[in-house]
Formats: sequence, C-alpha cells, structure tokens
Amino acid sequence: MNRPTALSTNEAVLWSTGAGPVFSHAEPILQVSDVAQTVKYWQEVLGFPGQWTWGDPPTHGGVSWHGAFVQFSLDKDSGTKTHGESIWIRVAHIETLYTMHVERKANIVSPLARQSYGFDEYVVRDPNGYYIAFAAPASGKDRKSESLPDSIQVIRRAPTPEEYKNLLKSVGWTTVASDEIIQKQLNGVQYGVVAENAGNGEIIGCALILGDGYSFYYIKDVVVHPDWQGKRVGTAIMKEISNWLDAHAPDKSLVGLYTGETLKPFYQQFNFTPAFGMVRTIYKNDKQ
Repeated sequence: MNRPTALSTNEAVLWSTGAGPVFSHAEPILQVSDVAQTVKYWQEVLGFPGQWTWGDPPTHGGVSWHGAFVQFSLDKDSGTKTHGESIWIRVAHIETLYTMHVERKANIVSPLARQSYGFDEYVVRDPNGYYIAFAAPASGKDRKSESLPDSIQVIRRAPTPEEYKNLLKSVGWTTVASDEIIQKQLNGVQYGVVAENAGNGEIIGCALILGDGYSFYYIKDVVVHPDWQGKRVGTAIMKEISNWLDAHAPDKSLVGLYTGETLKPFYQQFNFTPAFGMVRTIYKNDKQ
C-alpha cells in the first residue's frame, strides 16, 4: 500500500496560514446527445431549478440545485454507447424529493429503501442512460412518524385576527396592532392556509402569501404552535403553499421569504435557495 505523500514546506505554510486552496464543489460532466432536452428533463422531471446553456443550439450546459451541480456536453454518438455511469447525490428530506420524483414519473429503477451502509437511497435513470442515486443518512425514525397527525387538517383560508394573534403569541412574536389593522393586513393576502386541530377546533399553524399577483410573491408568517412543532405540521402547510404557487403563479415569478439560518434546510426542500438581499426597517419614532 502506498504511503501518503507528505506536504512540502511551502504547502505546509499555505495550509497553516489559511491561504491554501478551498474547494467549493465538484461538477461531473456527462456526455449527452441533446443538451437542451437533457437540461429540460433535469429541470422538469428531476426538479433542478438552476440551469444554463452554451451555444445555439446548445453544445454545453448544466443544472444546479443548492450544492449539487451537473454539466452536460454534446456528444451526438453518446446514444449509441452503453452507459453504466452513475452519480451519487446526498440530499436532505429525501422522502419529499422521492414523492416529487414519483409524481413527475421519473424512471425510478430502484425505489427508496434503507441500505445496509446506513443510508436511505433510491436510483433514477435519466434519458441518456445515466443512473442518479439520491441518498440521505438514515435517521433511524419510524417512517410512520413522518406523517401528519390524523387530528390535523390544513384548511385553505387566512386566519382570523384573533387566531393570528394567538399564533404569534405562542411563538413569542409580539404585535401592538389592533384587530382592525390586522384585518386590513389579512385582507391583502393573496392566499392563506391554516392548520386546525380537529379535536378542539384550535388553529395551530398558518402561512400567508402576499404579492402583486403577477411577478412577485412573498411568503409571510409561517407559524406553528410550539406544541405541534416537529410533527410535520409546517411541512404540510408549506406543501399547500407550494401547490398553490405552482398552480397560480405565472412563469418566471419570483417568490421570496425571510428566515433564520437554522431553518434554511426546511425551506430548501420546497425549492427555495439562499440569495443576497438587503432590507430596511422604518423607525419613525427615532427620527430627530
């Protein structure tokens, strides 16, 4: 067995000072017979939102989704070759992704299953013959616990001012707005959903969509009562929000939301990606 090569003096200095190379990600390049159709498949069926092409017609291109990047290069003879190559992509919330691929009729050649090496994994075959394995570390949870409790139902309506205030209070958000002002805010909602505990009629979650109804939408106040957090209520609410946007938002619409760093993985499963932005808060009482 070969022994590891020791770092040279110069290399050691670079690493110790933090000036050494920093790797971002690796991008496989797949040979395909039609770049445009391949990019379209990876977007429309596999769900990768980012895409680019080079040339007209395209001779090169690529797709991306969060930290996963794949490139495609034109090779008109690739269709006559036997492909056994595969790509292994590690994801979070694999159940959601698997459900989406089933619904979009992806060619799933190996269904989602727990593997002996500690991963939940399934394999899709793309039109070029490449195998894409999607995998996530096995959580150890019983899959039945991943379903929404039977007593909870998601209803397509905005909360009342009283329900809205109760939800905000439950998560420690305060508001001094009157019921009249809150009602005016809710009247401007494009679409809203609430989660109701059918056992007692209590509203235990909500989410609102604001926007111009044409090119920009803003998801506001995704709130779940602390007693129901971690029980798939937020996921059910966001699925309903995403379904409405998919059905009603025009092509190329921009959808935004604000969230903390710890919640980024939660929203990424609904195709949201981090983006640079700037905000300003108006403090009228502090003006001199």
